Amino acid sequence: MAESPIIKTKRLRIVPFSKEYLTPRYVGWLNDPAVMRFSEQRHKKHTLESCSQYCQSFSGSPHFFWAIIVTERPLVHIGNMSANIDTANSVADVGILIGERTAWNNGYGLEAWQAICDYLLHSLHMRKVTAGTLAINQGMLSIMKKSGMNEDGRRIRQYIVEGREVDVLYAAIFNNELQGSKQ
Repeated sequence: MAESPIIKTKRLRIVPFSKEYLTPRYVGWLNDPAVMRFSEQRHKKHTLESCSQYCQSFSGSPHFFWAIIVTERPLVHIGNMSANIDTANSVADVGILIGERTAWNNGYGLEAWQAICDYLLHSLHMRKVTAGTLAINQGMLSIMKKSGMNEDGRRIRQYIVEGREVDVLYAAIFNNELQGSKQ
């Protein structure tokens, strides 16, 4: 995994993922149909071993894997973010999971997203940050829009979700477009 500093926002610490966050609760998020409703990971059964292997897949790579921690007492791990880095083209593709349902609808996802986009675009000087989501994932669509991303493509009827064919929407922001995060 690429080295990253701890990224702090008003309410969060975004830290390099470590074994301390590899817990049955975390694995539970990945096996919860409501949490994984819009993820292709919903088709897999996750275990501590499979999650450990995923974490280890970042070792020696230019990619990032972070834990999102709420800084209010007690400190709580609420989700994860990843960034797959294309160094040749200076592009980062970002993903997020807020797995802790009690953290939903509190703005943590947007706060973490803006901080990571800012870090990638301004500290690492990535040229472009990209993301994709299902067209029915209103939470992620809102995060992409509020963070200043613009539509960057669409795959028509790409996946089947709950018996419906669903488009995948892609969005992007360039390093000269981010207005700074509002933490």
